Amino acid sequence: MTSPRPRPGILDIVPYVGGKSAATGARPVAKLSSNESPLGPSPAAAAVYRELAGELHRYPEGGSVQLRQAIARRHNLDAERIVCGAGSDELIGLLVRAYAGPGDEVLYSRHGFLMYPLAALAAGAHPVAAPEKELRADVDALLGQVTSRTRLVFIANPNNPTGSYLTGVELRRLRDALPADVLLVIDAAYAEYAEAPDYDSGLELAGSTANTVALRTFSKLYGLAALRLGWLTAGAEIVDVMNRVRGPFNVSLPAQAAGVAALADEAHAEKARAHNRTWLPWLERELAGLGLRTYPSLGNFLLVEFPGGAGRNAAAANAYLEAEGVIPRQMGAYGLPDCLRISIGLEEENRRLVEALEGFVAGRPHA
Repeated sequence: MTSPRPRPGILDIVPYVGGKSAATGARPVAKLSSNESPLGPSPAAAAVYRELAGELHRYPEGGSVQLRQAIARRHNLDAERIVCGAGSDELIGLLVRAYAGPGDEVLYSRHGFLMYPLAALAAGAHPVAAPEKELRADVDALLGQVTSRTRLVFIANPNNPTGSYLTGVELRRLRDALPADVLLVIDAAYAEYAEAPDYDSGLELAGSTANTVALRTFSKLYGLAALRLGWLTAGAEIVDVMNRVRGPFNVSLPAQAAGVAALADEAHAEKARAHNRTWLPWLERELAGLGLRTYPSLGNFLLVEFPGGAGRNAAAANAYLEAEGVIPRQMGAYGLPDCLRISIGLEEENRRLVEALEGFVAGRPHA
């Protein structure tokens, strides 16, 4: 019996699997697998979400006008050059669908976010991964992979899952060397955590060039992952294209209102930044004391490398941690089978993680 055939590339997709949320055992779970904010959303955002329960029969405002205006005020941008989406994942997919198709190439860094190659395959385009140096995007390697078929280049800055980043100078060099008809997309999902003096989220490039997009999300620092809320800024022509291809009501009413409230509650956002500022370096020091290698990170997570060998590798560490009720993220899908990515949690969760890893390194049986 013949069945309908999907477009080329669709069946090559290995569906994206998010971080695990549950583990066997009686202990409470410390979910450190999805880079969520351990402090949760702003109380003001949660309150406005609850207040809208009686409005669920209403369609949302299709242009996310109030939200775009709030984003523009926060970042000193033109609200007319902002597009909101159901998470930055939706915007990634729309960008690829709008600018690439069969026969085209979508370029990204080897250990970049998995949604880039998945979006390329869904559009029938060919994903191309450029080599990295020390788990860091390499501008020259990226440029070396550009062909006449390249349509988009994605850079996660800071990168998930490695935590590394390109400086503003490097981003400008990449943009200047790319052909003018190649779209550079700078995905700055963790920008609010990044405090290195030479870090650049791409907002200036997106505002000063006609072929650059800067992507952001409310899922990380602002703790609104469940609402699926993201945004981009770009030149007027790109914004026009995105408004043509996005759904007319792609951002829900509660998500819009919660986003506005979250942006207004800067005290909560700073509290989340300060928490990360304290506990990320603490965790780096603790893991170094256990003889584990961590990679420098500008996000709210660490990439941790484990030595090889049966019972000592990342797979064994993951199994041990899960048995202790601590859930990290395995990295085989990112081509990093010797690593686990571990989110910064609450103090008690971070201390539980270190205690569990001490047991793993020492070879202690589970309690």
